[in-house]
Amino acid sequence: MTGKAAGHVPQDSPEQADSSNPDQLEVVPGWGHEKLEGWIPELASEQEIRGALEKAFDYRGDITITRKDGTKIEGYVFDRRSGSTLSASVVRLYPKDSSQKISIAYADIAALAFTGRDTAAGKSWEAWVKKYTAKKAAGEKDIALQPEPLE
Repeated sequence: MTGKAAGHVPQDSPEQADSSNPDQLEVVPGWGHEKLEGWIPELASEQEIRGALEKAFDYRGDITITRKDGTKIEGYVFDRRSGSTLSASVVRLYPKDSSQKISIAYADIAALAFTGRDTAAGKSWEAWVKKYTAKKAAGEKDIALQPEPLE
């Protein structure tokens, strides 16, 4: 193995961590959570449609799809299959009012809205640590990580 994967980084490179400073070795940049709740993307081009549906797949809440025939379906996107054309690409979701899976071709989608609450928003480790340290500073005992109710 050679190169960066083997740890061979030039000494003057900013990627080279100072091995004498353990704090620098253990700090890793965090992951930013994009706030999509309430977003209604423009679906003017094929690229915008594909991009919005990729974000819908990563979203941890319900979305509302308006088909070109005017019907609306609200549900949770659990899969998407990208084909060479919009007609060959489909998004699969669980409708909010049914347990039956539905497939919708990208070409049939007129509008998309992120209408449900994003259940993953604010669930970062940093947010938990902040709450934990505040409770500990207030003198609380038996502090534990408790999940928030889903509604």
